Amino acid sequence: MPKLTATSHEMPHANSAPACDDKPPEHVDLAKGPEDGSRGTPSTRASRQSDQSGLRVLHVIDRLGVGGTEVGILKVIQGLSGECFQHRICTIRGFDENFARSQGFEGQIYVAGRLNSGLQFLLGRLARIMRDFRPHIVHSRNWGAIEAMPAARLSGVPVAIHSEHGYEVDMLDGLPSRQRVFRRFAYAGADAVFTVSEQLRSYHSRQAWLPIERFRVLPNGVNTSRFARRPAESQETRQRLGLSDGSLVIGTVGRLVPIKDHATLLQAAEILISRGMPIHVLLVGSGPELANHKEFVAASPRLSGRVVFTGAVSNVPALLNAMDVFVLPSLSEGMSNTLLEAMASSLPVVATRVGGNPELVEEERSGWFFEPGDVVALAAILERIGRDSNLLQEFGQAARRRAVEHFSLEGMIGSYHNLYFELARKRGVLTAHQR
Repeated sequence: MPKLTATSHEMPHANSAPACDDKPPEHVDLAKGPEDGSRGTPSTRASRQSDQSGLRVLHVIDRLGVGGTEVGILKVIQGLSGECFQHRICTIRGFDENFARSQGFEGQIYVAGRLNSGLQFLLGRLARIMRDFRPHIVHSRNWGAIEAMPAARLSGVPVAIHSEHGYEVDMLDGLPSRQRVFRRFAYAGADAVFTVSEQLRSYHSRQAWLPIERFRVLPNGVNTSRFARRPAESQETRQRLGLSDGSLVIGTVGRLVPIKDHATLLQAAEILISRGMPIHVLLVGSGPELANHKEFVAASPRLSGRVVFTGAVSNVPALLNAMDVFVLPSLSEGMSNTLLEAMASSLPVVATRVGGNPELVEEERSGWFFEPGDVVALAAILERIGRDSNLLQEFGQAARRRAVEHFSLEGMIGSYHNLYFELARKRGVLTAHQR
């Protein structure tokens, strides 16, 4: 069973957690948190307190790298890293060593399987990892880690939680029957199942043939201190990227993969440039579609010199500050972290009417919607925004207010805290005076 240096003798083997404050933290100091995959050590305090007892939580994920779900795990670990919690991560298909090192997770990651090895049967390996760490709570995320639910029951873990955070392209037309059957089995055996949006809740309820009441919703949260409008940073970043002062900067952040459909944004930009609008496009992120998009831009006389590809970066807040408008052209979404980060950065947003997007954006108040792949509609919205500077300020301020009031990181951390403690009490994990 391959794993890093977290060994069994480092972990306390008590069956119950100690007495500690079971109220959610009133304030989570995450001003330097890892929303964008930037450097930080979210689990440093947990590492220093490895000799103390606490609610031991094993987070199981398909692969640990730079991505929305992974960033969500880091937020939870950093926000719940006091003496009442100890965290470890278990990956099914390995991890990005540079990413793990930058986040301070060396020696705290278990690896159950092998990278790109096709179908794997890991029930036994997962159970052995759980017996080694002896978690009070196993929390698996998405289909790639769902086998952790029966493994948790096999190894006697008190609390098993599974959550669904988004879509893959092959999910859009429904799930294959064998996957639906296994999901139903795994969900039924979990103490709690939640999604990050109401739309995902409805989807998985239908796909697993389970009542919608069986699923909870815990929305994502954004660090509104880290992601905020900073005019001086905006000017500095634009100069560094070579963006002219008079242009409208239209940008997006995310992995360059087919489901994100960046091609629609590039085609809409071509239309705007043909109409004489001074615009630049800022694409933040990397992925398998990067080469295709660069080739498309190079072949377009209109786009040439007007598109900046940053690749994978750690300074996403600064790059958001360089934008005037944020566009999310995805074919599907769970609940987009980057959309929340753009809203917190006081950017008006234009997004496809899919997944959890309508739960985040108030149409014609903090942003606009268009149908997936509708290049003409996207171009029309962006042209309207570009020709009315008042809309930029009005909608940007409204987006910021909505992020602060409804999707704060403190609120998200409080929801996870309450869920973990609720189920730990229910399963008799906590000491007597905590019940």
